[in-house]
Amino acid sequence: MAEYEHRHIDFSGLGVVRDYKSPGSNARQRTLQRIREEHGRRVVGELDVAFRSADRGREALDLPDGTPPPDGIYLEVELAPGAGPTTLERKREGTRQGAVTVTANGIRRIALFVPDDTRDVFDAVFRDYAFAEVEGDKIPKKSRVEPVEHIRTARLQTFWRDDPAALPDDSQAEMWWALWCFTDRVERVDELARRLGLTVGGDDTRLRFPEVTVLPVHGRRAAIELLLFSTGGIAEIRRATDTPAVFTDELSGMANDFVEDLAERVTWPGRAVPAVCLLDTGVNRGHALIEPALDRDDLYAVVADWGVDDHSDIGHGSGMAGLALHGDLTAPLADASQPVLSHRLESVKILPPDGFEPNDPFSYGAITTSAASLPEISAPERPRVFCAAITNENRSGAEPTGWSAALDQISSGADAVDEGPDHIRRLFVQALGNIGDSSRADEISDADAFPGEDPAQAWNVLTVGGITLKSDIAERGYRDWSGWSSPGDRSPYSRTTTLWRSSQSPIKPEVVFEAGNRALSRSGAEALSGLPSLSLLTTSKAAGREPVSPFWATSAATAQAGRMAARMMAERPDFWPETVRALMVHSARWTPHMLAEFEGAAGKTERKGLARKYGYGAPDLRRAIASARDDLALVAQRHIQPFRMDGGTVRFGDAHVYRLPWPREVLEGLGDERVRLKVTLSYFVEPNPSFASAIDPARYQSFGLRFDLKRARETERNFLRRVNKDDRVEGDPRPVNEDNDGWFFGPKSVSAGSVHMDIWEGSAVELAARDLLYVYPISGWWRERKALGRVESKTRYALVVGIETPDVDVDLITPIAAEIENLVAAGVTIET
Repeated sequence: MAEYEHRHIDFSGLGVVRDYKSPGSNARQRTLQRIREEHGRRVVGELDVAFRSADRGREALDLPDGTPPPDGIYLEVELAPGAGPTTLERKREGTRQGAVTVTANGIRRIALFVPDDTRDVFDAVFRDYAFAEVEGDKIPKKSRVEPVEHIRTARLQTFWRDDPAALPDDSQAEMWWALWCFTDRVERVDELARRLGLTVGGDDTRLRFPEVTVLPVHGRRAAIELLLFSTGGIAEIRRATDTPAVFTDELSGMANDFVEDLAERVTWPGRAVPAVCLLDTGVNRGHALIEPALDRDDLYAVVADWGVDDHSDIGHGSGMAGLALHGDLTAPLADASQPVLSHRLESVKILPPDGFEPNDPFSYGAITTSAASLPEISAPERPRVFCAAITNENRSGAEPTGWSAALDQISSGADAVDEGPDHIRRLFVQALGNIGDSSRADEISDADAFPGEDPAQAWNVLTVGGITLKSDIAERGYRDWSGWSSPGDRSPYSRTTTLWRSSQSPIKPEVVFEAGNRALSRSGAEALSGLPSLSLLTTSKAAGREPVSPFWATSAATAQAGRMAARMMAERPDFWPETVRALMVHSARWTPHMLAEFEGAAGKTERKGLARKYGYGAPDLRRAIASARDDLALVAQRHIQPFRMDGGTVRFGDAHVYRLPWPREVLEGLGDERVRLKVTLSYFVEPNPSFASAIDPARYQSFGLRFDLKRARETERNFLRRVNKDDRVEGDPRPVNEDNDGWFFGPKSVSAGSVHMDIWEGSAVELAARDLLYVYPISGWWRERKALGRVESKTRYALVVGIETPDVDVDLITPIAAEIENLVAAGVTIET
């Protein structure tokens, strides 16, 4: 695009006028007036044109349905040569100054946001300067207007603060962009970016400074322009170049300085906070970013002679520790944020160092049980999430094993002395397993040929797979290579469970986190693992020499999952482990890349297969702990008795009916607008592994739970009779089973596991009528094996119900809050 033409007025010439010796001052006044009018009228004319042009551009914006319209416009303001430091923004007017660029010939241009509701005030500044009657030298708004040489409608180039050659000319060109956002508008930018189908970096990838937050976004140039002019939230734009390679290569000699600076900025946690308990190779506690959050008394080993320090050559346990505490260190090392840690660490070494007998693979169930008991004995009151990235290498998790059953037993608290419904439960996050390294890409290209490894199949654990948003390679020797996976795709390190028998195995992984990317040669024949720019950055074992190091694969993903769980426990100490797991699953979203695959699936069976690759998506902490006005989540924690004895017969026991507090008038007013209902049900089963359990999941679980939703044209009476046979009386007609389409996976996809999620999508008016949700038990060994004496045992579950209006900006929280007291109806009695 050609540069604008420029015509400069040199205000330094006014000095000659001031020195002009004349018997009177009329000539000087007329000269000043002429210059002022000429300059002022021209700038006012340019401002009028810029306003009209910006308005036309705004009308042409193709925004997704439900997106609030822009509330202001951007201008490009060019300053006169020689103008000193100039601030264009005014707090009272709401104007905001963004990017400042200087051309090769010294011309300074500023991006300025002008809100709609103060546009007249801004316009009046220039009109007063140009047209107001003046006496003497008191020219109104002189200091604000005279430095301004030109005003135009802003362009993308106005905001570009990088090498001009790096800005793609093609509107369809895709890349990672660093959007420097006004801090109070970053959520607006984030929300619209997701509506536009762009890939947005997670919370840990954002740089935070006092007045701006840097948001990494991957997408087309055209979409970035739409995002820019629709939100009024972007101050400047650059290439996204933040990468661990900066600290491992370019600034490696200064890495200790960055680490010490971050350690001073962190607010460290006390002792009475939740912990991530790492079951790994031990941890090097001496690191400046670990020691304040890991007491010496919180270091354990299942065999005392092993010691507690990290014995791994690569510092695996220490790397897990850094990610479990801080997440990816790339952003916090580079910004000016002041992180506040609400959780701490514990470490149990479960792998022997060199010189000791290796663990028997068949003893890992007992080892894990012993490992979990050590911190509980020492700090029994501390909430914790157990985090394990160790798997039984090349042992498929398609069926229950001693190790996976042990994890289910520990999670469920079946080993507890107290047999009441509130005996201790434990949350485990467990890695799905990695695809091994190979320089030959064809040997590791088929991820489905590498099934998830034991004990990832454990029903009660939160199994973690890997995705990646990292695609740009910074290392000089590999500039012609590319990232193996596209941003938002499965990490090439992560296994899948596509080949597990779908009818007997739970959907795993449930969630995915960043796991890094592999590099692929230009020919596509060679693969390379562990490039720093395609990895995460974490604390290293060798704190003195190299305080940070790259880290990748599902170990990295699992450490981040443990961190999120512990932060949720700190935020909501009243939540059960089952609830934390439910909310992590419920908050997960598929990336645009994943959604494209799901939308192209032929049906529910194919969607279930994709879930075995991507889980339920990538969780989001903010979404998990707080509802938005148009994305609301309701949480229930309830006790339930699945079975009861009726004489000598075992019958089903409790079932719970929830009256969903939908704002009927709001939903009916939306008519045919699309809405989504998301339901997540989480509970822990007691395992009973046997030969039969590998064939029939009902033989493995102590009980199971399912949910059902009232149909739109179904009466309450019919709904209760349909879902509860005990509610029918002799002679009643068979209940009508109305069509139940609209579910993303459907009830037939649920065969195994102890966390179930599905999404119903339909019209708002139909959802208004679907206002009853039924949670009911299904069979398990408590019922089938009466001789074991557990028939009338009580247990508990967590239920999360969410409603989203993706295409409409509507307040759901206020009307639902008014009805919340009517949410739960116990048993089959409806409370109104």
